[in-house]
Amino acid sequence: MNWLVVALGAWAFGWWINTRLARSSLARTRGGKLAVPVIFGLTVLLLWEGLVRGLNVSPVILPPPSDVVARLASSVPTLWEDFVQTAVKGALSGYFIGCAAAFATAILIDRSPFLQRGLLPVGNFVAALPIVGIAPIMVMWFGFDWQSKAAVVVVMVFFPMLVNTVAGLKASDHMQRDLMATWSASYWQSLFKLRLPAAMPFVFNGLKIASTLALIGAIVAEFFGSPTRGMGFRINASIGQLALDMIWAEIVVAAIAGSAFYGIVAMIEKRVTFWHPSQRT
Repeated sequence: MNWLVVALGAWAFGWWINTRLARSSLARTRGGKLAVPVIFGLTVLLLWEGLVRGLNVSPVILPPPSDVVARLASSVPTLWEDFVQTAVKGALSGYFIGCAAAFATAILIDRSPFLQRGLLPVGNFVAALPIVGIAPIMVMWFGFDWQSKAAVVVVMVFFPMLVNTVAGLKASDHMQRDLMATWSASYWQSLFKLRLPAAMPFVFNGLKIASTLALIGAIVAEFFGSPTRGMGFRINASIGQLALDMIWAEIVVAAIAGSAFYGIVAMIEKRVTFWHPSQRT
C-alpha cells in the first residue's frame, strides 16, 4: 500500500508542478519547454514503479523501471552491439540510400510527365505492401546480415520521401516560375534557385517521416532472420526466455535512438528552412 501512496502522491505532485509551470512565463523559455516533458516523464516512471510494486505485478508481465535500468547498466556491451548492428548498419545505411534514391527519382519524375503518371501510382501500391511480407523476401535475397535489413528500410522510406519531394517541387507558384522563364532561366537554374529552396519544407517532412520508419523497419526485419546480434534478434530471443527487462531495455535504446535521429533531422531543418513560417515560433 505504501508504494501505491507514493506513486499516486508523486503523480499528483508532478501534475501540480506541471500545470503551474505551463501557465507561467517560464513555459516560453527553453528551460521551461524542456522541464515540462521531463517532469511528466519522471512522474510516469514513478507511477509505473509504484503501481507494479504496490500491486505485486509479476516481472514476467511488467517489470518495474528500476529493473529495466539495472538491465541497461549491466548489458551495455550487448546493447551497444545491437545498436550498431540495427541502427547504424541496417537503419542508417538504408535510410541514406532510400532517401537519396527517392530524391533523384523525384527530379526525374519532375522532368517527365510519363514517369509522373506511371511511377507514382505504382509507388503508392508498393508503399502499401506490409513489411512482414517484404522482410522475408529481402532476407532470402540479401542474406541474414545487415544488408537485408537495409534493403527493407530502403523500400519503406523510398516512397514517402518520393511523394513529399515531388509535392515540394510543385510548391512554387506560377508567377514565380513565369518570372524565371522571363529571365530565360534554364530548367536547372530554376530548379536550384527557386523550386528546390521552396521544396525544402516538404523534403524535410519526408526525411522526418523516413527517420521514424527506418529504425522500425530494421528491427522488424530482424525477426525474420538475423545473426546473433541486433535489436530485433535480441527482442525475439528474450521473448522465449521471458526476459521482459531485456526487452524493455532494447525498447528504451530504440526509443532514444529514434528520438535522437528525428531530433537531428529537425535541427538541420531549422537551419535550412529558417525563412519558413513554421520555423519562426
